[in-house]
Amino acid sequence: MLLVLAGCGGQRGGEGGEAAQEPTTCTVDSDTRLSIATGNTTGVYYSLGGALAEAIGKSSGGKLKATAAETSASLQNIQQLVAGTHQVAFSLADTAADAAEGKESFDEPQPIAALARLYPNYTQVVARTDSGINSIADMRGKRVSTGAPNSGTEVIANRMLQAAGLDPAKDIQAQRTELGKTVEGMKDGSIDAMFWSGGLPTSGITDLFTSQRGNVKFIDVAGTLDKLKEINTIYEQGVIPAATYQTPEDVPTVVVPNLLLVKDDMDGNTACVVTKALFENKAELVKVNKAADGINLETARQTEPVPLHPGAKKALDELGAKS
Repeated sequence: MLLVLAGCGGQRGGEGGEAAQEPTTCTVDSDTRLSIATGNTTGVYYSLGGALAEAIGKSSGGKLKATAAETSASLQNIQQLVAGTHQVAFSLADTAADAAEGKESFDEPQPIAALARLYPNYTQVVARTDSGINSIADMRGKRVSTGAPNSGTEVIANRMLQAAGLDPAKDIQAQRTELGKTVEGMKDGSIDAMFWSGGLPTSGITDLFTSQRGNVKFIDVAGTLDKLKEINTIYEQGVIPAATYQTPEDVPTVVVPNLLLVKDDMDGNTACVVTKALFENKAELVKVNKAADGINLETARQTEPVPLHPGAKKALDELGAKS
């Protein structure tokens, strides 16, 4: 996939491409299918993606027929967005920044744009209580799930391991598995610890703490923040409230925003309609998962270094005028 991207995905739109994106009416007249790249089925991206697909259909009078697709999340989502497999994609902002700037997993800047900044993702690092793991440094030699291949979880997991002085390729027994299989491995003891980057609450993590109360615990990873910020200033300190998973106390952690992405040459009216659907149907998204509460107009434009799509700008301007 990366070779395909290097060959055809890294070129920005040609002259005049920006003008072609400009919205005119913020309505769509013809039937169009949209595939939304989300994440695995036990994560927040997938549940919110399904709700967003319904909202898009409703907001477009049925003209935009959207469906949510299960994926490995951020990195794969951007790869497949650029390749044309999907037209809308959820992504962690750090992975999206790498794509926009053409670094880390991307050989050159990718032709992506943002519709909005979404809710924050919380890095949720869990260890079995019998594993002897009380910090990331204690993961040396252990069986650790770093998330699905080409996921945003894998990106931040590897960066945190490196920040703790570990080589992800040599110093741990990396289990590159999606959340559902990871949770099962934590339950049966075949995995000692796991990384997950997701909204609060994430159903898979709720399941783990509900079924394994006393057998699993959160690890405080806030000590990696300074080194993470050297890579990207978008990382921030956050807290997983005790009430989220009924843990004994709040857990300090690292948070990173999510973005909703499209290719930068998406039709402006389509981009405008999708963006409006996101905010006008926020209450329905919150019913699906409380993480959607973090979606708001005040922070929606904070997507740099990923440029805001002109259609999204028009939508946010109009939504702001109404509020």
